[in-house]
Amino acid sequence: MPQDEEANEHTRLLPIDARVAELSGRRRSSQQRPNELEEASSIISSHVSKEEQELAGTAVGERLPYNDYTTIDWLHDLIKDSFRYRAIHSQKNIKGRLLAGWDQCQGWVAAVLIGLFTAIVAFLVDVVVETISDYKVGFCSSKPFRNRETCCMNKLPLFGTLETVDEDCSDWKMWSETFWGRFGIYVGFAVLFGIMAGSVTMTTKSNLPAAGQDDGKDYIGGDKGLLVGKSMYMAAGSGIPEIKTILSGFVIPHFLDFKVLLVKAVGATFAVATGMCLGKEGPFVHISTCAGYLVANLFPKYRGNGRKMREMLSVACSSGLSVAFGAPIGGVLFSYEEISTYFPRKVLWRAFLCSLTAAVVLKALNPTGTGKLVLFETKYGINYDPVHYLVFIFLGLAGGFFGGVFCKANFLWSKSFRKYSIIKHHPVFELSLVVLVTAILQYPNPLIREAGDMIIKNLLVDCQNPKGSWVCAQEALDDKSRYYGWLIYGTSVKLILTIITFGCKVPSGIIIPALDAGALFGRLIGQLIPNISPGIFAMVGAAAFLAGVSRMTVSLTVIMFELTGEVDYIPPFMIAILVAKWVADALSSEGVYDLAQTVLGHPFLDSEHALGIVRDEGSLVAELIPPAQTMKEITVDVGTECKVSKSLLATKLSQLKARGLMDAGLVLVDGNAMLHGYLAQGELDFAIREEGLLKDDEPIDLLEGIMSTFIDRTPLTISAKAPMEYAVEMFGKLGLRHLIVIEEGTGKVVGVIIKKRLVLYLEGLHH
Repeated sequence: MPQDEEANEHTRLLPIDARVAELSGRRRSSQQRPNELEEASSIISSHVSKEEQELAGTAVGERLPYNDYTTIDWLHDLIKDSFRYRAIHSQKNIKGRLLAGWDQCQGWVAAVLIGLFTAIVAFLVDVVVETISDYKVGFCSSKPFRNRETCCMNKLPLFGTLETVDEDCSDWKMWSETFWGRFGIYVGFAVLFGIMAGSVTMTTKSNLPAAGQDDGKDYIGGDKGLLVGKSMYMAAGSGIPEIKTILSGFVIPHFLDFKVLLVKAVGATFAVATGMCLGKEGPFVHISTCAGYLVANLFPKYRGNGRKMREMLSVACSSGLSVAFGAPIGGVLFSYEEISTYFPRKVLWRAFLCSLTAAVVLKALNPTGTGKLVLFETKYGINYDPVHYLVFIFLGLAGGFFGGVFCKANFLWSKSFRKYSIIKHHPVFELSLVVLVTAILQYPNPLIREAGDMIIKNLLVDCQNPKGSWVCAQEALDDKSRYYGWLIYGTSVKLILTIITFGCKVPSGIIIPALDAGALFGRLIGQLIPNISPGIFAMVGAAAFLAGVSRMTVSLTVIMFELTGEVDYIPPFMIAILVAKWVADALSSEGVYDLAQTVLGHPFLDSEHALGIVRDEGSLVAELIPPAQTMKEITVDVGTECKVSKSLLATKLSQLKARGLMDAGLVLVDGNAMLHGYLAQGELDFAIREEGLLKDDEPIDLLEGIMSTFIDRTPLTISAKAPMEYAVEMFGKLGLRHLIVIEEGTGKVVGVIIKKRLVLYLEGLHH
């Protein structure tokens, strides 16, 4: 293209006068400022990678990351639900009133059903986990399908460990009489359970849909043929990063299917049974969200509306933590603080009911055999002195330091070790290695040999009433050096193993391992504090370490209170958690779930965090305007009569598909570049393919007829000179899918911003 033609094209798509050049270039010195054409090109391409710039001059146009994710339009779904609401509530007869009443009750009914479903699944998982976990060390001769605790009910002390089994319970038989025999069988069972957990997780591998994969012939430019979307193991990990992505408005197909729920439950059962540094609490949140999706799909009100569906998914998340810890209030706060980006008051109320239902049903089912919701009930009966606040602050410092280091170390481990081909393409092999190392390192230490929740239970014991506890027996010895060694060894091993375990392709959570490490460290520090139970510091240390990893605050305080029943220790919890968050944020600005989203490549838009990123940049919305070729492809001149040919729309659809974004669209303008509407890709695809909807022998009228119903005649706009904060707030608070950029003063269309482009721009600033 000749230079003058290229200049005209850029000028037409992005009019840049002296004022725009001045505002956009204010971070540059006046001596270094380029001419207007170079300034315009710089603004267009400043956030576009080299690969995208190379594609910008081809018929394919640019291709942004996150091509495999679509987004929902929150405002469109809001209006859609308003039409549905008015249609139902406008009927004044008896039938209409009954339908209106049922419509208002559906959310509450769904919340109860979700809580019930989640509690039943959690009960089954809890019972099976307890049984098969103990198979690593022995079996119940009288009742083979019982775990060690129920087999030896009333025969074992409340806080017993492996050393007391042979002496106090004749029904429980060890696999071997020798240490090395027990060691080998323990490791063998652990590896077997790990392979089973990994293998079942592999069955949920899926490719996200890629635009045009069913219609390769529509591609113009580039290679023709089928596109393969991003590969994911739907049941791997905790699921919380993916749920955060979904609740922020993105779509991950099949992530909440029944198959994923079933595999998640089975995989989590065997994964926890291995004894690895992982927990079932994160998977329970994913399971509860799957339950929410399946139940909500029974109601057309939620099934056909992405916005309403996400309200119910936020409700469902609360029941996951409720059944995991027996913490119904903490579950509601966890959904609000950590997961949801949209949490209106009605969602809060329904989450409260859902979490309550799950807790009540689980208590009635009684998987632990205690009849209580509190998992680690403690009654220290000792108050703390003001001087102990210094210890709580120290535990917060240690927890924050561990949390910050863990986030960085786990991120580097995922980016380095898992890049090797044998690890990347054989995740079960990696899992087997981690299980093998974990079993070998944990078995020799009685403190960390058992499952994660039992480790915490043993460490929180109050030795004023020891009841045969091995921990208390060690603390009663005159020479505690061996016991101190076990505490130091256990803390170190837990920290290292948690770093290399989190991210394995198996259902897993980070909550229990962080609590274990904190409880071990807190119990160790408690040995140095006289006249007070060390279990108090184990309890506070557990909260501090989890706060450092997850950055939870209010919800974690409530969860710890509900876990232990210690209302007097809420202030120590708050102190340690707050200090841990401050320290961890200073070392690593993102928590473990945010970093997991980055590692897994999931898009996420947190407007509050994003505002902090762009605040110091002083950038303008003009920096988000797409390249010239892209604007040429997505712009349609509708003329004065607002009529276009079907062939033109079909060509534009092919160009949209070639970009691979799936949720882009066409901007309708006239000859003066004035905005006449926006036609989303999904609606255009439906209109083109619907037989008889569009005729080949006549132009399509965009103002009247069926086609006009697909066009958004009043899309939201923003000035190219507006501060970047405006765009961030509009996308974050309104849930927009697209935003039209217009020239200040004239109102001419100069660009379009889609949500993925903004996310990419923010990630470029952050990294």
